Amino acid sequence: MAISNTVTTPLLIRACHPKDIPTLTGLYAWHVENGTGTFELDAPDARQMASRLQQADEQGWPWLVAERAGQVIGYACAQPFRPRMAFRHCVEDSVYLAPDCQRQGIGRLLMAELIAQCEARGATQMIAVIGDAANAGSIGLHHALGFEPAGQLSAVGWKFARWLDVVLMQRRLGFGAESAPRQKE
Repeated sequence: MAISNTVTTPLLIRACHPKDIPTLTGLYAWHVENGTGTFELDAPDARQMASRLQQADEQGWPWLVAERAGQVIGYACAQPFRPRMAFRHCVEDSVYLAPDCQRQGIGRLLMAELIAQCEARGATQMIAVIGDAANAGSIGLHHALGFEPAGQLSAVGWKFARWLDVVLMQRRLGFGAESAPRQKE
């Protein structure tokens, strides 16, 4: 996946639009096929990605893209951590970048905006479910943004002919558990 990585070109963080789905589908497919940050084994097609965006939109959670020189080079999104109603104020984050755009601060900018938007929407906790305990980039990114270790699940995923761990990290949003949450319908 060839993406211009001219660091001096301004970066735009914006809401994801349906027209971005083909690019996001290809970007995420690269991570499914080459990485251990996601435990999906088959990359979703554009229709499935569009459905995920629509569901997040209907639930009121953001999907953001990073765009440089008119090209989408990464995205971050939030979704409910679990489907049961008691979890409705807790979100799980995801962030994926084009391979040649990593380690440039783009993920940090996407995640900072995602955190701010989730706080504004009334989320009180954000959970990172990080595939592969050796995923130092994602663990470091989340730590730099105030996430704390919350546990590790050993050998729960089988991908690329090996067992993989999951690292759980958590960050309080807004007042966290210090007060009752705002009502989210």
